[in-house]
Amino acid sequence: MKIKYLGTGAAEGFPAMFCNCTHCKNVKKLGESEFRTRSQVLIDEKISIDFPPEAYAHSLKHGVNLSNIKHLLVSHSHMDHFYAHDFILRGYKYAKEMREEVSNIFGNSEVLKVYNECTARELKKEVAPHICLNEIAPYQVFSIDGYKIITLPAHHSSEEEALLFYIEKNGKGYLHLYDTGEEFEKSLKFLAKNNAKVNLVSFDCTFVNATAIRTARHMGIENNMLVKNRLISLGICNENTKYVITHFSHNVNPTKSNLQSVEEKYGVTAAYDGMEVEI
Repeated sequence: MKIKYLGTGAAEGFPAMFCNCTHCKNVKKLGESEFRTRSQVLIDEKISIDFPPEAYAHSLKHGVNLSNIKHLLVSHSHMDHFYAHDFILRGYKYAKEMREEVSNIFGNSEVLKVYNECTARELKKEVAPHICLNEIAPYQVFSIDGYKIITLPAHHSSEEEALLFYIEKNGKGYLHLYDTGEEFEKSLKFLAKNNAKVNLVSFDCTFVNATAIRTARHMGIENNMLVKNRLISLGICNENTKYVITHFSHNVNPTKSNLQSVEEKYGVTAAYDGMEVEI
């Protein structure tokens, strides 16, 4: 599997949209190579995990054909992870000769509700058949086009069942742990029960090592390491598993140079916009 990190920032991006803090002013001086857009992960050019407002910009910058995306796994309905309004353009005169005629959106009930709300005014009858909505919930196991998908609950929102994803194909496993706290015991046991073997983990590392601003809704590097050790103890990960940290807040000043010491100390890779990993 080819895993491409199209966006690696938290909800506000880096530099943050309306912010004039020292970190944001400095990163503007460093230039575009240090910018972090909202999170999106692309798997084999055909499965997207989340679809932020920058999805179109991602397609231009990183050479992604959005009409190739056949399946969209949405973690939750927050705007930075699901910008549904763009789907009014998937068909009619707006999009011709699409590589995939239908895009399958998988999400919880709130995701589907947001889709319907955002497209209600402008979705043309010619576009609607190109979008297929599928409601999913935690602790489900299903297949799409040869990929095994396992859904797990994220500890992120009291208003909806936010989701985490395990994706497997041809014996290779990818674990997507975004927008969540570290309470994983039941989830990890479910993965073990379903024979999950993980080659690559993507960790929400919103706060990196800034302990003063942690919340139960996101993680920092020490939280990541606790989860990593439990994954190893359950036999889900091993000595060859790769660990990537991502979804960084602007408050931790996540420039590449600042993250280097964390990479070296904890044996992880800090994702950057456009980074690609193959497993």
